[in-house]
Amino acid sequence: MPNGKDTVKEFDFNARDFERVRGLIYKRAGISLADSKQEMVYSRLARRLRATGIDSFGKYLDDLEAGRLGEEWEAFTNALTTNLTSFFREAHHFPLLAEHVKHLQGPITIWCSASSTGEEPYSIAMTMCEAFNTLTPPCQIIATDIDTNVLATGANGVYSMDRIEKMSPERQRRFFLKGKGEREGLVRVRPELRQLITFKQLNLLADSWPITGPFDVIFCRNVMIYFDKATQRKILSRFVPLMKPHALLFAGHSENFLYVSDSLKLRGKTVYELDTQHQGAVHKVAAHRA
Repeated sequence: MPNGKDTVKEFDFNARDFERVRGLIYKRAGISLADSKQEMVYSRLARRLRATGIDSFGKYLDDLEAGRLGEEWEAFTNALTTNLTSFFREAHHFPLLAEHVKHLQGPITIWCSASSTGEEPYSIAMTMCEAFNTLTPPCQIIATDIDTNVLATGANGVYSMDRIEKMSPERQRRFFLKGKGEREGLVRVRPELRQLITFKQLNLLADSWPITGPFDVIFCRNVMIYFDKATQRKILSRFVPLMKPHALLFAGHSENFLYVSDSLKLRGKTVYELDTQHQGAVHKVAAHRA
């Protein structure tokens, strides 16, 4: 039995192929792949070569760019999108969210802009239910992602039991239905929560977004780390007009927007709000020029 180092790859995959993939996914989704991601790219796209019956990366990428593979662009993008998530990830954000919305009048609008398989928007929905002590809080949640596969998982709302084992028994009972028989070992989010959320495909790099604001809250967590500074700046500049004056923007633990946007200021740990002084200055300059 050969060891891992001696294993011959099923497909040739050279530095030029990797650079082409990097360029295509950056143009398509704004994702900047590090040099260290070459093995990851090979393993994920090798599955696409098998699925399409193509025997080389060069031909696969040629056909992809030429539009000869139908809807393969979607599968290509899905394959290279990282979807690490969990319920109540970065838990310190949710008490802040609860406190924020208690002072607002409904309907409260929330955009979860990188929803992955749904754990984040459902965590938001549970927080809203707890804040208003009802399964029908006055809120509307838009959950978007570039990856259509994970959106389908989120809309379905079915998870394995181990995904919720860190939650309190009270939350498990209140917000999930346990599967029986063939569905044993699975849970489904209660229909009341699913009705609070609309799942939509959205590419943050697209020229237009299928959403309308303004929002009381925007979650954009652990997605900006895959973009370079220029892309981050462009996306944040489009967030600002979609935020109500009092809106909060939640970022991931390793993301810092202060050096990317002048329109935001830090409210708390990786939580931002509009910098009203800067906004006022911008409006004055615009009025003067007019």
